[in-house]
Amino acid sequence: MQADVIENRTFDEIAIGESAALTRTLSKDDIALFAVMSGDVNPAHLDQPYAETSTFHRVIAHGMWGGALISAVLGTRLPGAGTIYLAQDLRFRKPVGLGDTITVTVTAREKRPEKHIVVFDCRCVNQNQDEVITGTAQVIAPTDKIRRPAVPLPEVQIRRHDRYDELFAHCAGLEPVRTAVVYPCDRSSLEGAVCAGEGRLITPILVGPERTIRSLAEAEKIDLAGCEIVDVGHAAAAAAAGVELARASKVEAVMKGSLRADELMHAVVAAGTGLRTERRMSHAFVMDVPNYATPLIVTDAAINISPSLIEKRDICQNAIELANVLRFEEPRVAILSAIEHITKKIPSTLEAAALAKMAQRGQISGGLVDGPLAFDSAVSTEAARQAQITSRIAGRANILLVPDIESGNMLVKQLTFMSGADGAGIVLGARVPIMMTSPADKLRTRLASAAVAVLVADAWRRSSLPASAAASMA
Repeated sequence: MQADVIENRTFDEIAIGESAALTRTLSKDDIALFAVMSGDVNPAHLDQPYAETSTFHRVIAHGMWGGALISAVLGTRLPGAGTIYLAQDLRFRKPVGLGDTITVTVTAREKRPEKHIVVFDCRCVNQNQDEVITGTAQVIAPTDKIRRPAVPLPEVQIRRHDRYDELFAHCAGLEPVRTAVVYPCDRSSLEGAVCAGEGRLITPILVGPERTIRSLAEAEKIDLAGCEIVDVGHAAAAAAAGVELARASKVEAVMKGSLRADELMHAVVAAGTGLRTERRMSHAFVMDVPNYATPLIVTDAAINISPSLIEKRDICQNAIELANVLRFEEPRVAILSAIEHITKKIPSTLEAAALAKMAQRGQISGGLVDGPLAFDSAVSTEAARQAQITSRIAGRANILLVPDIESGNMLVKQLTFMSGADGAGIVLGARVPIMMTSPADKLRTRLASAAVAVLVADAWRRSSLPASAAASMA
């Protein structure tokens, strides 16, 4: 296939009245890219609720987006390669909104031989032939003929982290959840808890050494006004105290602070004093993966090391019920393995097939379940098509059930560090939801973990069951 080429028109070749044009339809990504490149974050271009109250009642393009298109015509088509911009005079006649199709035309109006200057009339019209930009441009036209392959452009992706906005919107108007924040003794965990309180997601009960917590708050300028503190000396004692507050129904949720996850879970799973229910506990990451079409849950990548078939059944049911609480349109569970066919050489394929059959027979309910599916077939319709897989889940999964903690941990970290994803963590199957935050979590991810816990706790409030029984349902 012949490569695209750029060929210019020299000063001598350009005729008065000669023109060139291009057409472009304005997309949300165009606006985002221009804002990132220019630093112009005017809400008229980026904030739809604000834009709807503005003069034009809609999101509009930056004015110079159209100016950049004029530059593109001059630099690549007429005169083309070797053109030097001297001046541009533009009039912005009408706004350009999302979905508008703009045709940009430049027409040679005047030639000045002494310096090889060409003056162009510039005109941009929308799909209704309304003028949106008019003006002139002056350039020095090239004198040497240039014809060469066009330089391939890099692929650019817009990473949007707006999936959690849906969670926050679902929490609007709900009562804050009384939450035991266990050992918030570093900046990120204390700030996350306080900000979640200020956002009326939780009412934080800080459980840990009071002197340390107050000193940290003073050093980091974190306002603890209104925060109750339960003074406990060390991390293990704080974990036990937080769990006891939940057992006594004094809190509706637990949030991990700066202690290790195993320190908190040791108290949570302790026989007789912990937060066990009849349901197997499992961890779920509620992921915000840029450019993936749906919200995504990955389970279990943090608690169950090598779960049995029956334990995977509980893990699957926990995730489906979480998806329903989070208002997924349709929970679609992909039971992951390395391949799609069943073989005794890879035990996870056997278990995946068994789980799919259990779902068919109603032993797992509330969502669609299929497996075994490889990761690519689970999330890519093209990969599923090439693998000749016919399934309502393949390519459209919004819950990924991993074979074991090793594969799950690697998957989540790959999504986080190579794809820019965020993962709000929560433990399910206990008497109360447990927010399992990570030291590397951004503030927004910590708030998202709180929002997930709020929605789970609210679902339990609205049921007629006590918390321990409701915990076996979600």
